[in-house]
Amino acid sequence: MPRFAANLHCLFREWSFLDRFAAAADAGFTAVEFDFPYDVRPDRVAERLQRHGLQPVMLHLPAGDWAAGDRGLAALSCRYGELKASVEEGLAYAKAIGAGKVVMMAGLAALDDPAAVASFRRAVRHAAERLGQENIGLLLKPLDPREIPGYFLTNFCYTASFVAAAGQPNVKMLFDIYQRQLASGDVAMALGRHVKHVGHVQVAAVPDRGEPDGEGELSFPFLFCKLERLGFKGFVGCNYHPRGGSTGAGLGWFRPYATQIRASA
Repeated sequence: MPRFAANLHCLFREWSFLDRFAAAADAGFTAVEFDFPYDVRPDRVAERLQRHGLQPVMLHLPAGDWAAGDRGLAALSCRYGELKASVEEGLAYAKAIGAGKVVMMAGLAALDDPAAVASFRRAVRHAAERLGQENIGLLLKPLDPREIPGYFLTNFCYTASFVAAAGQPNVKMLFDIYQRQLASGDVAMALGRHVKHVGHVQVAAVPDRGEPDGEGELSFPFLFCKLERLGFKGFVGCNYHPRGGSTGAGLGWFRPYATQIRASA
């Protein structure tokens, strides 16, 4: 059975951020993930995690000035100093709350630009080594180019090959099923090809990014069984936008899994 993590920047938005932990636990989740939680002190996050018995799975490293258009720094050679500082900030936060993985966004750059490729390699090498000192994993997430036009990392095969070539055991790919289906489809076969390089999975229905239920193009029960057959041991992050605005009203797809989780606890 998959291990699910609620993304607290997408789900339970009916509540303030710190109240989403209780809502996630009440819904049956035992783990959570974050995008950019840095506007909340880590000690407050750690307290909510402990209070509600939730495991923090992963968070994103700071990605530059998002409001100004930054979408990561790793492929930007002129901003390597900022990238290193973001690794330190994210590492400190991850350690404080007990998260085992962080996501490093690549930024807006061309994959056929040698300077961008060299910068990305240097950034991954630095982050992997620095995070590895604290036994924290580094996740690289390819995105569909329609999601963020001009994003550096959009090719899943390239990302898997990059992870393999990096030779760092704590570097893995974040396989977002929604992003993969938008980018090039063939989700089940791609999971089979790349699973040994995958450290985390995220899900949302296609094309509306709603609940991973019976709506949309993909059969998620089939894909969840596929992950189990492949021996995937990581978490499946619920990184979707509830269709009706209410997270709880759309959790019918999750309740059978929550029942199994409670029964095995």
